[in-house]
Amino acid sequence: MDIGTLLRHYKRADIQEEIIANAHDREIAIKFGDKGFGKRPDVLKYPRDILELAKQGATSFHASEELWHNPLQLGQDMKQHEVASLRKGWDLVLDIDCHFLEYSKIAADLVIKALKFHNIKSISCKFSGNKGFHIGVPFEAFPATIGGIDTKLLFPEAARRIALYIKEMIKKPVGERIMGLEKNDFGAILKKTGMEEKDVIEYTKDSSGVLRKQLTAEPFLDIDTVLISSRHLYRMPYSFNEKSGLVSVVINPEKVMLFRKEIALPDKVKISPHRFLDRKEVIRNEAKGLVVQAFDFKTKEREGKQEKKEFVGAETAIPEQFFPPCIKKILAGLTDGRKRSVFILLNFLTACGWSYEMIEERLMEWNKKNAEPLREIVIKGQLRYHKQRQKKILPPNCDNLGYYKAFGVCMPDSFCSKIRNPANYALLKSRQLPEKKAKPSKQVL
Repeated sequence: MDIGTLLRHYKRADIQEEIIANAHDREIAIKFGDKGFGKRPDVLKYPRDILELAKQGATSFHASEELWHNPLQLGQDMKQHEVASLRKGWDLVLDIDCHFLEYSKIAADLVIKALKFHNIKSISCKFSGNKGFHIGVPFEAFPATIGGIDTKLLFPEAARRIALYIKEMIKKPVGERIMGLEKNDFGAILKKTGMEEKDVIEYTKDSSGVLRKQLTAEPFLDIDTVLISSRHLYRMPYSFNEKSGLVSVVINPEKVMLFRKEIALPDKVKISPHRFLDRKEVIRNEAKGLVVQAFDFKTKEREGKQEKKEFVGAETAIPEQFFPPCIKKILAGLTDGRKRSVFILLNFLTACGWSYEMIEERLMEWNKKNAEPLREIVIKGQLRYHKQRQKKILPPNCDNLGYYKAFGVCMPDSFCSKIRNPANYALLKSRQLPEKKAKPSKQVL
């Protein structure tokens, strides 16, 4: 993106107005191209600030899902109860991402239909600026309390549960509609995604007992659940996406299937009559049914499967010399997959007997090696969530293409063929140590 394009875009009064409207009560983070984000916390109050920041090199603007009494009082090292005391509420923002825009459109359309099925009307949608969509529901749509607890205190837990529930709800129809798009040609999907049949095809019996195969799109299409965390950010409406050079335009949620990237070109952008996370006509409690269903739902996906794999792990910390190649590659620093790697490393290191103090120190050290370091709050937020769960869970399996292979750290050695999870590698390798140094306990795989 050249500076002229940026300035012409952010100079527009209507663009400034939409960004400022979305910034109310939110923490703002401003990205300055390759230099990364500016100071946090920050706020936006006046339309003229948008152009002035663009003149200083600002390329995109990002906002918190949470709403705050005073965002500027937020601090990097605040305790959980201190953060909660500043929180006014939170909006539900579901982030749908896929390398294939047509597949993302299908998933976005089904998420919107799932929300409407639960009698929610205040749904908004915007193009992420690259290959996905953000779907929002304002905080005012949710009940004041959930299970006797003030709803504003239930972030990120409530948002995660809703995202997992919606994800499971649309899983089968997403596969069916992608199959319809590709004229029931499994081969075309495998060729387009670069995946093997075993990764994306499930076999189920129909009512007659006949075995049929169906597509599961999860390995190549994601609805963000793991990374929803306190002070989590989304790209603000009408803000640039640095990777694509496109604008995060707001669209009619009823017409997501008609979206074309051309309308997100900087010189083609028009302000939509729909506003992202518009609060004007929200009906209080309209999302109550969704909340009840989400909290009652026992997902069989990411959390459910991994909770079955809970195990005690190593009794003492396994040295890094016994880590598999993929983990060593991650720890050497990354340009892509940093957030997913926090999730991987947390589960891997706890499985390997590392204490949270050791993990935090190692993650901070690792973060400095990344081409663009993550904000400390991202790492600390995931650490805090992991501690609260008080469970040791295996990291994703080696054949989960949404992780190691997706960002190029899968570099198997001769020992890798004997295992199916990075934690198994370290646990088995460590048995070469004297028992007093590392004594892995029996696993439940």
